[in-house]
Amino acid sequence: MFRTLVVGLGRAGAGLHLPVLLRLRRESGHLFAGAPLLAVDPRASAAPEFPEVRLVASPAAARQVLDPARTVVHLCTPPRRRAELVAELAELGFRRLIIEKPLTAHPADLTALAELVHGRRLEVSVVAPWLASSLTDRLARLVHDGELGELRRITVRQHKPRFRRSLLTDGHPTAFDVEIPHSLGVALRLAGDAEVVQAGSRDLRVGERLRPALGGARLVLAHHGGVRTEIVSDLTSPVRERRITLRFTHGTAVGHFPGSADDEYAQLRLSGRRVESREVFPDDSLGNYLRQTYARFLAGPVPPSAGFDTHVRAVRLLGDAKRLSGTDLLLHEPESRQRELSHVH
Repeated sequence: MFRTLVVGLGRAGAGLHLPVLLRLRRESGHLFAGAPLLAVDPRASAAPEFPEVRLVASPAAARQVLDPARTVVHLCTPPRRRAELVAELAELGFRRLIIEKPLTAHPADLTALAELVHGRRLEVSVVAPWLASSLTDRLARLVHDGELGELRRITVRQHKPRFRRSLLTDGHPTAFDVEIPHSLGVALRLAGDAEVVQAGSRDLRVGERLRPALGGARLVLAHHGGVRTEIVSDLTSPVRERRITLRFTHGTAVGHFPGSADDEYAQLRLSGRRVESREVFPDDSLGNYLRQTYARFLAGPVPPSAGFDTHVRAVRLLGDAKRLSGTDLLLHEPESRQRELSHVH
């Protein structure tokens, strides 16, 4: 059984990981130690409201009460300085890490992180709930079994209103870093490796406020096996939508991932020559992902090739999309200049 340390109590850490972890502790006692979870965040206002969680001052302070060999660290900070934080945790002896997406925001940071993970033989799992989704499993079976013929095209729409967080925080520098990493991983699982052939982004504007490249993004992948994928994310949409469409030679599958943690149900509609169906089913993707990840850690060492390297490839593809769209130039701007760009008069 493992103790848990959560580093970062923003939306991902406090809003997603902690509630799911506390539920899983009640359901899967053989994976989680009964002692309180520990959490680190420099903001005093981030103190968790859960009695089962203790706030500590730093990873070093957590190390004084935790055995790294029996601890899983959830790194839920924004992608900036990711390699630096992982290096700090590794120096303290922590080896099993769950890292929020995207792995990094900058190619140089990704290279440093990959070298660190391989050099220190860290066991790293990147948060990818859509890859643990029941809907994704059903789509993968459709592709594998050929029920609707050969897969030809994947289309994904990931839309939601994201004004407040985009205007108040800078942890995710572009729209490519917000929703798209989820669906990119699914596309690579369903259709194999690919190259980015088209990409573009839009700014977010609210009155006189502007956040470059945070209004939305689009990319097109050419998979090596011939499949084409288009992913579009609109972060100024008035409604939420997480829809994936797979077009086969003999039919179509349209899936809807759960819109939020408030209603964890997915939908799948199939249409083709010999099938016409619609299903609604539970899809606790983050819970599934965390349960599977802790079980993998418990079963034995998880080398980088077992999953981390696949996510490195996905981040490199996102880097290609940023270069094609010109948004990579934002990553080279000093943070002070980026703050200036957020105000236009």
